Amino acid sequence: MRKLCLMAALCSPFAHAEVVQVEANSMMRLPANVAVLTLEKLDVADYGTLLIPAGVSQVNIDQLHLGHESRIVIVPAERGIELRVANAELGEGSQISTRGAAGTFEKPARPARDLSLRIEALQADQLSIDARGGTGAPGFVGLDGGNGAEPGCTWGSAGAGANGDDGGNGHQGAAGAQVRVELPRDFPDDQIKVLVDGGAGGKPGAAGRAGAGGKSKGCIVYRADGGKSGRPGQTGQPGDAGPAGAVTVQRL
Repeated sequence: MRKLCLMAALCSPFAHAEVVQVEANSMMRLPANVAVLTLEKLDVADYGTLLIPAGVSQVNIDQLHLGHESRIVIVPAERGIELRVANAELGEGSQISTRGAAGTFEKPARPARDLSLRIEALQADQLSIDARGGTGAPGFVGLDGGNGAEPGCTWGSAGAGANGDDGGNGHQGAAGAQVRVELPRDFPDDQIKVLVDGGAGGKPGAAGRAGAGGKSKGCIVYRADGGKSGRPGQTGQPGDAGPAGAVTVQRL
């Protein structure tokens, strides 16, 4: 019943809910049709994950509790996101992630989503934010060379094997995010951990294998020599790392 009430409360672009609770070792995804969301309390239990879709641009939270190794994961999007928290208690190993998505053969890597985070009162051993870019797409695997034709006993020699194609180069990683953090003045600098590295370059494509030459063949009158094998292709080059983002910390 609680989940049904939550879904009903979040059916408009501007929504308000009293309590959102993510149980331990589970994941909850906020509705994708919500642009601005206000929560009186957000409680993510140990090892739980709250997923914020790309369509959400602002979340206001009165009370935030993240349990041990819990996560708030923000889906990549071109538009940045704002998180405004009045009071936060963050458990050991908890994290806010706006990390970009890794590239695939069909899609390029996506950059981390820019984040503006304001926490007015904070209790935590560490504030951890992962805003690294996605890993670049891998290079394509080179095609194998074709095998040489078999010789005949009344004509020609065996065909040579074809060369393997070179592997494709890995693609560049995506950019890290621009992160702005506003925190209480008394929260120690050494307890703030924000990662904004660019994504690693994509892995190089493997080289195509050499085609085998046609095999030698013994005939009544003579023996046809085998064909030469082709050359294997070259392995591609790894992709470049993506550009790093930047972190700005301002004290309240």
